[in-house]
Amino acid sequence: MRLFRMQRFSAIALVVFMTIHMVVVHYPPFHIDFSRIIERLDQPLWKGIDIAFLFFVLVHALSGGYAVLMDIERVNASKRLLMGAAVLVGIAAFVYGSITILAFHPPAAVVVLP
Repeated sequence: MRLFRMQRFSAIALVVFMTIHMVVVHYPPFHIDFSRIIERLDQPLWKGIDIAFLFFVLVHALSGGYAVLMDIERVNASKRLLMGAAVLVGIAAFVYGSITILAFHPPAAVVVLP
């Protein structure tokens, strides 16, 4: 039952984050270019949003993959091993992605050519 709740909660969070992502990145009222992306990634709020988005994507994907594998009867014997592997992959991907987002610092001067 926890897996079911995790899937539903992460799905709701993903709808929110996907809407924010689509509105800000893909449908802006202006032309989006690298300088605007640099400005956005320089703000701590957007870094937090990106990290939260990453977290919910990983939770949703890994718990969904685990649920699908549990439907296969032969795999059911390796349930703990699969759960442990999913948790380790999730933690490693979250740490790597978070470090990548947090480590981003814009260059001192950005030159945008027309």
